[in-house]
Amino acid sequence: MGVTLSKPPTIDPAVQAPPRVAKQSVHKRNADEVLLTGWRRTGDDRFVVTARWPGDHAFYAVRALRHDPLLLSETVRQTFPLLAHEAYEVPFGHHLVWDTYAWCLEPAVLRADGSEAGLELRVRAREVVRRRGVVALLSLTYEVARDGIPLAAASSRFTIQAPAVYRRLRGDHADQAAIRPAPVPQPVSAAEVGRADPHDVVLAPAGTPHRWRLRVDTRHSVLFDHPVDHVPGMLLLEAAQQAARAVCGRPAGRVTAMDTRFHRYTELDAPAWIEARRTGADTVGRARLSVTGTQNGHEVFSCSVTLDETGPGHR
Repeated sequence: MGVTLSKPPTIDPAVQAPPRVAKQSVHKRNADEVLLTGWRRTGDDRFVVTARWPGDHAFYAVRALRHDPLLLSETVRQTFPLLAHEAYEVPFGHHLVWDTYAWCLEPAVLRADGSEAGLELRVRAREVVRRRGVVALLSLTYEVARDGIPLAAASSRFTIQAPAVYRRLRGDHADQAAIRPAPVPQPVSAAEVGRADPHDVVLAPAGTPHRWRLRVDTRHSVLFDHPVDHVPGMLLLEAAQQAARAVCGRPAGRVTAMDTRFHRYTELDAPAWIEARRTGADTVGRARLSVTGTQNGHEVFSCSVTLDETGPGHR
């Protein structure tokens, strides 16, 4: 699954202004982590979602005068529960399970000057599957603009499971209180993976080149904003980004695209392993890498990563 940037269509300004987004609608406990500011319907299975990026972020930090590319992914991720609950009337308490996610962006539009950035996401539901009158699957495409300038394109697919179904599928792991997370290993050097704070490093040494243990710290206030029974998808994307930087030896390198498939849940109570390797280059010479995660002998996710090794500079 790939995505391509294109010029965004014109949106009728006469459409009603979007409502305010509550933290519950994007499955956040900390209101300060809510990036979405509103949404409106523009047609059958078509929406515009507005978002705000802060001048800087505690985790998705500005580096070399550019926003972290994964701030885009967190913005897109927040639209899943928002549209599921508000536009498609999925009851709260249902579980959203990531299946696939692909995106590409224009790095120059990530520029940061310390002020807030306003975004507009034009969203289309390509596939809507209902079971017993409730939406059970959504496949969405995105065109993202910043100040009218195309920033990114993305596509994603996720399933929606009723609480009883989810509990049956998860078995013993559905009981969050009973899960005992595995001990958190010491991180690799923060500088090696483009991080300033060791607390934000999600890779630990594994004793083999280009292989790491996934570092899952449930005390991390951003990656674990609220209790969950498995490793969040955003942590896995961060692991892919850090692994790509480490393999290329470019901690200032900037990811410009990812194509990810989530094969199964990554559990909190067992070690998981991240491996990365170069696979070539894209048409403009950016490095392409394959990153995979395994746990208990099974592949839990796979990701194709494109990394601009030159980066916009160092800071």
